[in-house]
Amino acid sequence: MLKQQLKFKLSQKLSPQQIQLMKLIQLPTQAFEQRVKQELEDNPALDSGKEKSDEYEFEDEFKNEDQDNDSEVIETEIDVDEYLSDDEIPSYRLQANNYSKDDDEKTVPYASGTSFSQHLKTQLQTFRLKEEEMKIAEFLVGSVDESGYIRRDVPDIVDDLAFTQNVYTDEETVERIFKIVHQLDPAGVGARSLQECLLIQLKRKNETASVELAEKILEEAFDQFTKKHYKKLLAKFDITEDQLRDAIDEIEHLNPKPGGAYSGNLKPVEHVTPDFTIKIKDGELELSLNGRNAPQMHVSREYSNMLKGYKESKKKTKEQKDAVMFIKQKLDAAKWFIEAIRQRQETLFVTMSAIMHHQEEYFLSGDERDLKPMILKDIAEEIEMDVSTVSRVANSKYVDTPYGTKLIKEFFSESMKNDQGEDVSTREIKKILEITVGEEDKKKPLTDEKLSKILKDKGYPIARRTVAKYREQLDIPVARLRKEI
Repeated sequence: MLKQQLKFKLSQKLSPQQIQLMKLIQLPTQAFEQRVKQELEDNPALDSGKEKSDEYEFEDEFKNEDQDNDSEVIETEIDVDEYLSDDEIPSYRLQANNYSKDDDEKTVPYASGTSFSQHLKTQLQTFRLKEEEMKIAEFLVGSVDESGYIRRDVPDIVDDLAFTQNVYTDEETVERIFKIVHQLDPAGVGARSLQECLLIQLKRKNETASVELAEKILEEAFDQFTKKHYKKLLAKFDITEDQLRDAIDEIEHLNPKPGGAYSGNLKPVEHVTPDFTIKIKDGELELSLNGRNAPQMHVSREYSNMLKGYKESKKKTKEQKDAVMFIKQKLDAAKWFIEAIRQRQETLFVTMSAIMHHQEEYFLSGDERDLKPMILKDIAEEIEMDVSTVSRVANSKYVDTPYGTKLIKEFFSESMKNDQGEDVSTREIKKILEITVGEEDKKKPLTDEKLSKILKDKGYPIARRTVAKYREQLDIPVARLRKEI
């Protein structure tokens, strides 16, 4: 026997408009400006900038019209009055009242000149090469990556030459052409490994005892050199510490990425636009939102006039009705977008204000050790918003502070208890760890175990594994790789 049951289930779902609002909140200033530009192009009912002052006259004029027009039969699904009375929208206009000269649009600079590949091909013209040799050389130059390396095996290059260039050659010929490519500038270009790149550069230097020793080290003990096994190097080459130090100094002055040194290979320089600015005035913090986040927007007067014309017409055709339905959709979208901008502006300011006050000590001093433990939930509870909203603001926005432009999410950190039982920020511990490593004796760098003991003595009882984790997050290598002669 079938048993029927009736169950009620309450669930929350975000509307398409709410989803779009969340996406708007997540956008940083430059991306937001592009989004506004796109919306203006897509929706003809939306205008930007200032309108003439008579926009208010039109609204009042329509309100005072003879009420006989209201007796006309107008389709119920098109409430024209709603759009003519409310959506002239001087009230929805958003003003940027904190605009300053710092908010001006800045152009993205591009490097000028020929491409890196073209720069290398031009140099090939100075060599006397046969037609086939030139094709191989140009193919090799075309395989150089941004760092200046050719990260391909010779057999693969031979195969590609046959399939793509119709050039049938052998590995010996390719190796010979490689030597020609290695004569191009910048020195080290076309290398297939870091070892080869450094050796190419050393061979171009004037021969001195230090340069010769540096070459021997790279050729015969490259692995020991990279792992900083200095005692093994001293024994292997029977040299003094001063001699080893001079050789290492020669190597350290080489360029491990020769391609990056050529200006024609540079990509556009990314310009970070701060979304907020924090200033200190008379010992107090002052927060402002970049004025470019509050554009002037309003509903198109032309579209409002179209609705007025529809209402005043005595005969309403199907074409007119279809046109008004289209206008209604565009006006709905324009009204929502303008309101969404206002909500975005308010959400950004409220969230950043709460973060600023939570980290007031840091913003007044600039010392990272003054950062308090703060997680997304702390701010979400304070401003009574969802954690995901705070995350969207923190993950993609920058704030201009007296100590430089910072990514907002950098102010968030977990908490740990010190030996006094007080909650301290993990950022504070990382800063102390960074300072400790910076002050260590580089001839005898501190191991993670020793760092853990030092931090414990300073009042931060953390395990060696935690030290290792923080060290990796700070991009600090292990003790052995921090060792210097």
